[in-house]
Amino acid sequence: MRYPKSAPKTPPEATPELAAIDRERYELLQQWESWLEMPMLVLSFAWLGLLIVELVWGLNPLFETIGITIWVIFILDFCLKFLLAPHKLFYLHHNWLIAFSLIIPALGTLRIVPIIQSLQSVHAVRGLQLLGIMTRTNRGMRLLGASMERRGIGYVFALTAIVALAGAAGIYTFERNLPNGAVGITDYGTALWWTAMVMTTIGSDYFPKTSEGRVLCFLLAVYAIALCGYATAILATFFVGQDAESDEAELAGTKSIQALQVEIAALRNEIQALAKRDLEH
Repeated sequence: MRYPKSAPKTPPEATPELAAIDRERYELLQQWESWLEMPMLVLSFAWLGLLIVELVWGLNPLFETIGITIWVIFILDFCLKFLLAPHKLFYLHHNWLIAFSLIIPALGTLRIVPIIQSLQSVHAVRGLQLLGIMTRTNRGMRLLGASMERRGIGYVFALTAIVALAGAAGIYTFERNLPNGAVGITDYGTALWWTAMVMTTIGSDYFPKTSEGRVLCFLLAVYAIALCGYATAILATFFVGQDAESDEAELAGTKSIQALQVEIAALRNEIQALAKRDLEH
C-alpha cells in the first residue's frame, strides 16, 4: 500500500531540521514501497491462495510453514513502514485494515481458534474465517490496484478472478456442513459455479442458509452490480468511439473536429489578409 500523496504537511512551527527529516523519511518510505511493490503483490496472491487451499482442502505442514513465513514478512514490512512514516497516526488511519489482516492469523497461530472451537462457538469461528477472506482479498486488491493504477480491462478481470476464487472458497466453507442434515454446497466446483452465477447477476436456485454465507452472498452481489456498471460504461465508450470515427456518423469524431479546426484557421488567415489590405488602402 503506497503512502497517500495527501499526507499532512509538517506543522509550521516545526524547525527546518525536523521538516527535512520528515521529507527524507517520506522519500525513503516511497522508495521502499517502490522496491517491494511487485514482490509484495506476488506474496499477497500466494497468501490468499493458501487461505483458499486451507478453507477447501486444508494445509499440510509445508504449506502451513510457507503461510506463516509470508505472514511474518508482511508484519516486518508493515512495522518498517510504520517506523519510516513521518506521521504515524495518519499512516495507521489509512492502513488499519492491513493491520487488522495481520492480527487475524495470530488467532490461529497462537491456537486461539481451536479454543473457540472447543467451546463450540461455530459462529465465532466462521466469523473469523469471513474476516480472513475479506481482509486478505482486500490486501490483494489494494496492491493490485496500486500496481496497475486501477486502469484497463485487465485490472477488472484480475480483480474479478480474485473475488470469485475467494468468494467460492468462503461459501463452500460456510455451506458444506449444515446442521440438521440440510443439503448445502458439497464441493468447491459447485461453489465456484454458484459464485459465478451470483457475480453475473444470473442467480442460482441455492440460497445460503448460514449467516456468514448470506453476508458473503450480499458482498458478492454488491461487487457484481458495480462490475455490471463498469462493463456497461466500457461498452458504451466502445460504441460511441466507433460511431465517432465514422465519417457518416451523426456524432462528430476526431477527424471531423480536426478538419473543422483547419477550416477555421484558414478562415482566420483570410480575414486577417482582407483586414490588412483594407488598412493599406
